[in-house]
Formats: sequence, C-alpha cells, structure tokens
Amino acid sequence: MVAGLVCDTSANSRSFTYSYEPETMPAGAAEFEQWVTLRTQRSDKVGQDNYNRWEIREEFEYGVTDRYTLSLYLNTKATSFRDPFTDKTESEFEFDGIALENRYMLLDPSENPVGLTLYLEPKYSGEEAEIEQRIIIGQRHGDWLWAFNIIHETEWELNEHETEGVLEFTLGIARSLSPRWSVGIEARNHNLLPEYDEWENTAFFVGPVVSYRRESWWAALTVLPQVWGKNTNGDPDADGNGGLELADHERLNVRLMFGIDLP
Repeated sequence: MVAGLVCDTSANSRSFTYSYEPETMPAGAAEFEQWVTLRTQRSDKVGQDNYNRWEIREEFEYGVTDRYTLSLYLNTKATSFRDPFTDKTESEFEFDGIALENRYMLLDPSENPVGLTLYLEPKYSGEEAEIEQRIIIGQRHGDWLWAFNIIHETEWELNEHETEGVLEFTLGIARSLSPRWSVGIEARNHNLLPEYDEWENTAFFVGPVVSYRRESWWAALTVLPQVWGKNTNGDPDADGNGGLELADHERLNVRLMFGIDLP
C-alpha cells in the first residue's frame, strides 16, 4: 500500500542517485533536476593531497512517449588538491560539456516480473567526447524496491588521441517508510580500462541512500565510502594504500539530487 502511495505522490521521483530505475516519464511530462556530486580524498603519494572534486549537472527531462524519455544535461566541475611534492595548491573550474540522455523502456515493471530499460548518452565538451550505455533492470515488491545497472562508457581525449574504457555496476535496494520517505543502500563498482588493453584498477563503494517526495518535487542523497579497491596494473601499492584504490578513485563519494516538475 505504501509503495502505491509513493508512486502516486511523485511518479517522476528517484529513490537512488547512482542507480537508475526502469520506469520512464509519462508522455508530455517535464522535469528539471539538479545534481551535485562531491568526490573527496585521494592519496598524497600520487600528488593529490586534500583532493576535492565537485561535479554539477543541470538536467532537463521530457517524456516523449510513455516508454521513451529524453534528457539534456549541462555539466561543470571544479577540482582542487595540494601537490605535496611542490606544496602548491592546484584548482580548476571548467565547463564539462553537454550530454543527451535517451532511455527506452522495453519491459514495464508494472506488467512484467522485472522491468528492463536501455540507456544511451552521448556527451561532448570540445576536448573530450564520451558515450555511455546502460542496461537497467528493477522491480517493486510491496514496500521494497531494487534496481541494478550495468554501465559501459568509452571516453576519447580528442587532442591527445587517447581512449579510456569504463565498466561499472550499481545496485540499489530501498524500503518505503511512508508516502514521503524511503531509505536504503547503494553499492557501486567502478573499473578503468585505458585503451582497452589493460584493467588498470577497480574500486567498490557501499553506503546509505535516503529520499523524500512531495507532490511536485523530490530529493535524494547517497553517501558512498570506498570499502575496497585495488591497482591491478603496475605497482599494486602505487597509491600507498593496499586496501583502497586512491590514484583514480576517492575515499568518499556523496551525491545529492533534487527534482521539480515543470508545467
């Protein structure tokens, strides 16, 4: 009963911030979403002491049909850290490009044992190009909800003529406590594959997620500490930490999302 009330309260709301759910927006519905992600604390051994990176995304989402949702993203990022070898603080703010998200629901979870949605997102920033694909599955069971995403990205450094692959898996499980609130847990595994000829590293993150809904807006927050990581290429202890991967990943990721229905 609670799950049904939650769906009626805000059909476009999200229970997770890293894992997409298979449902798409109703035809003609529109929404604005604000994303704020903090990635903090890497290793001073690789020259990134007190590392902080803020990633900001504005998303304009529209339901083209009941099964096809289209979104436009504007991306910016700000990065700062202290180089312990020079004792200088490096900081940079930059426009991180535009992206166009396409989601098509093949199996509606309200009509099938499991929901299935395909996702394609090209991105371009002038110096970099990227394409991301996802397979999104999930379902609701009474007050419980789960979603699992398989993610592949290819990133091109256009000026440097370099390519990097990314393979990622996310899982979210949440329980509705009331028509307004849900709480749960998210897990994320992120892997880098430079030039697709080596598996450079892997990192696992696990942490809580909480979401809140009203009739025309919603918010969700996930806090993901890194619980295990490994450098699989070259020196396995290159970042000075045998249990975490702190050369390309952080000790902690935090993401806040806010969405509001547009008329």
